[in-house]
Amino acid sequence: MENYNHQKEIREAINAGKRAKASLNEARNKLNSAKNWGILDILGGGLISGLLKHSRIKDASKCIENAKHDMRDFEQELGDIRDIESLRIEIGDFLTFADFFFDGLIADIFVQSKIKDAKNQIDTAISHVDRILARLEAET
Repeated sequence: MENYNHQKEIREAINAGKRAKASLNEARNKLNSAKNWGILDILGGGLISGLLKHSRIKDASKCIENAKHDMRDFEQELGDIRDIESLRIEIGDFLTFADFFFDGLIADIFVQSKIKDAKNQIDTAISHVDRILARLEAET
């Protein structure tokens, strides 16, 4: 006899989705901080602003890694739900962008561009998680 509980699987997926969204929001906040310090650095903020910018980028990198882990968990929980068509999350692009984002940071303007790109990808992921959460919550 099988012990599948549809509502339980949906609740687990909702919880995983909320964790993923919280991680994504934290990563976005860290990127915003890095962006702000980067702007100051470009405008001639000096050594301190440059060090703070790179510190915030390092913090953002850690948050992105956490978000990637939480997104994988969310994807796994979604896979446990039966009888819901097309309720999958594609995280391939999200999983790879951070790998090149933090390689070879050369120029301040280039860094600002990469921060902007990363924020856009995180915003897209947050929107996708929100849509899936809304659909899951409608099922409960």
